[in-house]
Amino acid sequence: MARYLADIGEAATLLSKADRVTIIGCSGSGKSTLAKTLSEMFQLPHVSMDRDVFWLPGWTQRPRADALEIVERTVAQQRWVMDGTSPGTLPLRLPRTDLVLWMRPPRRVSLFGVVIRWLKYRGRTRPEMAENCPERLTAEFLRYIWNFEKTESPEIEQKLADYGPVVPVLVLRSHHETRRLLDRLSRVCPAVDV
Repeated sequence: MARYLADIGEAATLLSKADRVTIIGCSGSGKSTLAKTLSEMFQLPHVSMDRDVFWLPGWTQRPRADALEIVERTVAQQRWVMDGTSPGTLPLRLPRTDLVLWMRPPRRVSLFGVVIRWLKYRGRTRPEMAENCPERLTAEFLRYIWNFEKTESPEIEQKLADYGPVVPVLVLRSHHETRRLLDRLSRVCPAVDV
């Protein structure tokens, strides 16, 4: 079984000392926003799995073997914050992770997040994507988000148990909880600007 944290204060203390943080969750849940914030706060290199691992320009998917090689090389580094779920790469990431933040809001929040993101970047590539991958919104993608808890979360839970049983996991179920975590971080690390 994974080591789930119940206390945001404990998670903030662990996060303030972490060198390698994995942020997982459904598309639109706020993974990239939180990763960028933590990257700036703690000068951790930000690795976007969409931009740096899975996608090549023009919405071309990187070959799986190449993607896994990039993940292996990345997790070997001393410091990083990596946002992206990809349960198949968790066996590579979890043994090197100091803390997992699992963004797990209700699906309506994630759906709203991707719609807002699409409106913001429509026709353009967002910073967390490979070049020439303009933001898109398809029925298939919306179905993926709608079914994420049923189709993806059981595999995530199993991978956390199998490959990261000693890695602390904080589940963030709302943007309010994320703000509480960042607020606690500012108290644990007063020199850090949140």
